[in-house]
Amino acid sequence: MRQDRLALDRRGALAVVLGAGAALAAPSALAQQTRHAMHVRRDAGCGCCLAWAEIMGRSGRFTMTVTIEADMSALKQSLGVPRDLASCHTATVAGFAIEGHVPLSDILRLIGTRPAGVLGLAVPGMPIGSPGMEQPGGGRDAFAVIAFSGDGARQIFARYPARG
Repeated sequence: MRQDRLALDRRGALAVVLGAGAALAAPSALAQQTRHAMHVRRDAGCGCCLAWAEIMGRSGRFTMTVTIEADMSALKQSLGVPRDLASCHTATVAGFAIEGHVPLSDILRLIGTRPAGVLGLAVPGMPIGSPGMEQPGGGRDAFAVIAFSGDGARQIFARYPARG
């Protein structure tokens, strides 16, 4: 009987350890699957904005709202987007402004790291091959994702090389 009790104790201990491991892993897995509300504002005449929003929506990481904005300049100004970093659409997510064709991975890294003082990310202009601006053949212009702050500070958040 003593061996039976010892075997049950070992099984019980193993069950506790495995259960504790699963409980510790669950919040991490849940955090990785968090869906963030993203609101994309665009000019009525721009179609690439919809292509970018579709990419973000298909990722499963965002709950999307897309609206036509009558005064994009005023919106960008209210969110602190520098004029020279402006692009064709502006999104807000998790308290950040996302300007233009910013890749999904950079948005997720921004949300996950929440760098001090950063208001948002921008990909100025409309670089060929950036998300929503893909072309047949898969070519891409070199572009940078720029993190901007309310005090005017900027830093390169990510670089994407040209691809032929």
